[in-house]
Amino acid sequence: MLKKTFETIDRVFGWIEDWSLLLSVIIALLVAMANVLLRKFTADFNLYWSDEVVRKTIYVSTYIGCVVAIRNRSMIRIDALPQMVPWLKKPLTVFSHLVVLLFSACMIYLGGMMTHMQYLDIYAKTSSLRIPEWIFYAVLPMMGVMMFVRTLMVLADDWKEGANS
Repeated sequence: MLKKTFETIDRVFGWIEDWSLLLSVIIALLVAMANVLLRKFTADFNLYWSDEVVRKTIYVSTYIGCVVAIRNRSMIRIDALPQMVPWLKKPLTVFSHLVVLLFSACMIYLGGMMTHMQYLDIYAKTSSLRIPEWIFYAVLPMMGVMMFVRTLMVLADDWKEGANS
C-alpha cells in the first residue's frame, strides 16, 4: 500500500517538477532572446519587462530544482567522512535527511507566512508586469511540502535498503 502511494506521489511530483522546470527555462530563454534581438536590430525598441520575467523564472526554477535534487539524490551531504569511516555512512545519511526535513519545515512555515503577508498587501506587485508578488512567494511553501514528502520517500527507501542488506 505504501509503495503504491509513493509511486503515485513520485509520478505526480515528477510531472510537476519536470514541466515547471521545462516551461520556466523555455520562457526565460525566449524572452531573453527576444529582448536581445530587439535591442540588436531596432534602435528604439526593447522589452522593458524581460529582466523581470527572467528573474522570476530563475527564482521558480531554483526552488523547484531543490525538489529535483532530492529526487535525484543530488543534495549536498557529508561525503569524505563516510569514505574514511564506512560505518558512519548510515548515521550521516539519516542526519542529512533530518536536516533537509527541518529546512523544508521552515520553508513551509516561513514561506507560508511570507506568502500570506504578500497576499494581504494590495500594493505588493512586480514592478513591470504588476503581477501580485504572493504568487511567487507561494513557491516557497509549495517547494517545502514537496521537499518534505520527497525526503520522507528517500528516507523510507534508504531505511528499506538498510533492512534488506
